Amino acid sequence: TNGVHPGTWVSTGMRRLFNTHIPGWENDPGRLVQAVKIPPEDIWSAHQASKLRLLAGIMEQTGQQFEPDILTIGFARRAATYKRADLLFSNMKRLLEVTSGKIQLVFAGKAHPKDDGGKAVLQRLLSASQKVGEMIPIVFLENYDMEKGAMITQGVDLWLNTPLRPREASGTSGMKCTLNGVMNFSVLDGWWIEGWIEDVTGWSIGPDPTESEMVHYDESLDANDLYDKLENKIIPTYYNNREKWIWMMQRTIAMNGSFFNTHRVAREYCEKAYNISFRGM
Repeated sequence: TNGVHPGTWVSTGMRRLFNTHIPGWENDPGRLVQAVKIPPEDIWSAHQASKLRLLAGIMEQTGQQFEPDILTIGFARRAATYKRADLLFSNMKRLLEVTSGKIQLVFAGKAHPKDDGGKAVLQRLLSASQKVGEMIPIVFLENYDMEKGAMITQGVDLWLNTPLRPREASGTSGMKCTLNGVMNFSVLDGWWIEGWIEDVTGWSIGPDPTESEMVHYDESLDANDLYDKLENKIIPTYYNNREKWIWMMQRTIAMNGSFFNTHRVAREYCEKAYNISFRGM
């Protein structure tokens, strides 16, 4: 399974916390299992600093004001059709009933110039943002690059991932989030099958993957589960149980961030593929 480079994707605030509480983490990210010992209030403060940086970037680039106390959900990746960036909007009435005034959405990504399907997805996103108006603030950050990718994965509260099973080979954007204590809300595909522990490292979307389910795919099951969990689990936890939310942030770092990184990947290649000792990166 793939991994991401911790030193590249961790926020400034989280880096300071890790340096203080987990010496040597950057050379040995496996030590991030100790993140459960970092004081919850420090985790939250570091995250909120990243969130304010993201909101400032949104204001600068779009002129749109997002609120720091509203649950902010991110989705940023290639605009390929199988990634279903528009699944969230498949039932606009239900979406508004569940989330109006309770979430704000950050989208970013690019479609290949010859990918008409991907460009159509982006058009549907823009159309949806106009329909929901002020009820659900939505922003699309243009010219997606590594800098914007880092700003978003560090600053959102929740990472949304809705690929069409079994098309997601691995997926790395969600891994970047885990280093910053940002939980994933994702279809069970790619790396998330390994990283997912319900109500601990995040939440799943849709049924468990099975061979028959992949052949006879009912997308409404994913959409309905997405709305149900936003309504009954995610939104109530964020607004009414901050202690549980931060508890999950700690475990996201400790269980996912400590494992889905390039150091672990390099070690496994050395030891399992080439039968040599891993000497670090």
